[in-house]
Amino acid sequence: MPLSDTAIKKAKHNPDKPLKLSDEKGMYLFIHTSGGKYFRLNYRFNGKRKTLALGTYPETSLKEAREKRDAARKLIADDIDPSENKKAVKHSKAESVANSFEAVAREWSLNKNKTIRMMELYLFPSIGKRPIADLAPKEILDCLRRIEDKGIIITAHKALQLCGQVFRYAVSTGKVQLDIIQSLRGEALQPANGGHYAAITE
Repeated sequence: MPLSDTAIKKAKHNPDKPLKLSDEKGMYLFIHTSGGKYFRLNYRFNGKRKTLALGTYPETSLKEAREKRDAARKLIADDIDPSENKKAVKHSKAESVANSFEAVAREWSLNKNKTIRMMELYLFPSIGKRPIADLAPKEILDCLRRIEDKGIIITAHKALQLCGQVFRYAVSTGKVQLDIIQSLRGEALQPANGGHYAAITE
């Protein structure tokens, strides 16, 4: 008999041994001796029996767990191991975080305390968490425009210079293929320093 929200809520743990409440299509609720409730899926892949974690109740609802189960079964039908696919997705997300604009900027700016402080104030809140390879010139320009709107034009130019330095570092270390900051040169920002545009320098 399939699980129900009511049955899950009423299910009591056994302090002496874990319990299993079956749902459908290999999914079940594992109730730990401590009382924790975990959705899991038993399946076979290439002749081997495997178990996939589908989430913890109540953070993961019964409906959400079933959706994850169905997605996993589709992967199996396509000859993809859902456990290995989950690891690959997790690794990909970790790589994105490691190569975010903020992570690359902090790596570049080691021991440059004033520089990192400026980026913490004006750049990281807008684009810090974005994977640096996914950033578009318009995203950076929008960030610089917001600095301009505060009336601190020279700071906007300095921020542009810092972005250029971070991107050149990212290119040199193979984190990105192209320095997109070059497309923002010229009249991207209001003139500073008596009508002159700040140059993008090292």
